Amino acid sequence: MKRLALSWSGGKDGCLALDVLTRQGIEVACLVTTVPAEIGRTFGHGEKMEMIKLQGEALGIPVHFIRCSFEGYTDSFVKDLIELKGQLKITGVAFGDLYFDPHREWGEKVAEAVGIDAIYPLWMEEKDALNGLKTFVDSGYKSTVIRVREDVLDESWLGRDLDDSFLRDIKLEKVCPMGEAGEYHTFVYDGPLFKQRIILEQPEVIELETTKKLEYRKYGLQT
Repeated sequence: MKRLALSWSGGKDGCLALDVLTRQGIEVACLVTTVPAEIGRTFGHGEKMEMIKLQGEALGIPVHFIRCSFEGYTDSFVKDLIELKGQLKITGVAFGDLYFDPHREWGEKVAEAVGIDAIYPLWMEEKDALNGLKTFVDSGYKSTVIRVREDVLDESWLGRDLDDSFLRDIKLEKVCPMGEAGEYHTFVYDGPLFKQRIILEQPEVIELETTKKLEYRKYGLQT
């Protein structure tokens, strides 16, 4: 039986990958999230580690943080997956990437180095990205935009939920509807696999180099 680690940044792609795998009867033994020492936040989304821990608790799946540096990112990923292979008996690692070939090539090389399979449950053609977003919107999961690239999307997108109006409006922008090039990032806070909803309150906008991010000063599991 397949038993996987799932690369997890807290957003819609990882969540949709988890949903697809679960529906296929594949066990996700843990979520793996990279945390570069240089920033002390998750790689890519720049999220607080506490927020990722909340998701793991809400989903009932352990979270494993891969501590790394930008230079040693791949080596740390491989090393930790080897440890998880021994501890949790994982047979593969899954990624939520959609169509960006260099990301897939990297993941496959990492998996090969560990001696496990690389799984891409959402893999599609670029032209199908809008359908991919519609699949998420219709899935029952609740996700909000927490980060935008300032060169392509303005601050007004922050805090928007991925719903029918988001789907309608993102089609009008010159971006990948799924944000595959990092145009926007999301945080999933509820849905079919969540045992508890995550409450997000007191948002504030912070500046991070070329992006703007929504930070929540108050957050926790709904009681």
